[in-house]
Amino acid sequence: MSDNDAVIAAARDWKGAPLALATVVSTWGSAPRPRGSHMIVHQDGRFEGSVSGGCVENDILTTAAEVIAGAPFQLKRYGVADAAAWEVGLPCGGEIAVMVQPIAADGFDPELFDRIAEARGEGRALDVVTDLDSGQSSLRPIEGAAFVNRYDPPRRLLIVGAVQIAQALAGLARELGIATTVIDPRARFLTEERFPGVALDDRWPDEAVATLRPDPATAVVTLSHDTKIDDPALQAALAAPTGYVAALGSRRSHAARRERLAALGVSETGLDRIDAPAGIDIGAIGPAEIALSIAAAMVGAFHDRS
Repeated sequence: MSDNDAVIAAARDWKGAPLALATVVSTWGSAPRPRGSHMIVHQDGRFEGSVSGGCVENDILTTAAEVIAGAPFQLKRYGVADAAAWEVGLPCGGEIAVMVQPIAADGFDPELFDRIAEARGEGRALDVVTDLDSGQSSLRPIEGAAFVNRYDPPRRLLIVGAVQIAQALAGLARELGIATTVIDPRARFLTEERFPGVALDDRWPDEAVATLRPDPATAVVTLSHDTKIDDPALQAALAAPTGYVAALGSRRSHAARRERLAALGVSETGLDRIDAPAGIDIGAIGPAEIALSIAAAMVGAFHDRS
């Protein structure tokens, strides 16, 4: 879960304090948060993350306080059929099961957060296995009832071409929690004023993309309309296990692009990986709407991969 980053950061910041971890382990129907979503609770009442978007958090905070005080881990179910559905249930119509365990050696070992952070920093996925009978989590497979939570590498977006659409797309990516780098060798385009708070890379795109090593949690989107900039970036992106590759331009221009890339040795299978014209067809007009269509296609590709 990419949006567990704040929880992982809090767990490492609060290390050594009495803590509890709530995790969504099952969902049915219109559940507001997906499986694997976390909420971490400090002994002093602070918390980070969410397991329901607000519906059951108060009850989870109470349960977490009990677990921090020494009560065994708990597996709780919430849904509209509960007697207290409108107090601690899910009036939206879904059902969830939430596990609350101590962050301790006999629960969710605090060292696991370091292992998760290390794996994500290296671009690796990591599976944490929790025994649903004992409430103990580890990196080892177990026999019996278990919940396996996969922590994927953080999502990244490499935008090639520091154009106006790139400005809007970088802003959307930031709101989605996707780390973004804008790549463009043209210094006049690539400025902090135009892209505040975004990583900037002025190397030639093929070198930049290859060095940044895109993985299945990475998207590469070319927007410059300059074949000298876009084509090498696409070639580098297709040489890696990039999760989403897209190129701006019309169908006619993409047909010509395919011919150029094929001449460079890109296979037919590789060419078919390119989403072009980039984005979902929503009849987009203007940079912001085009950026929205690309962001939607990118998120859809990430979910398809998962």
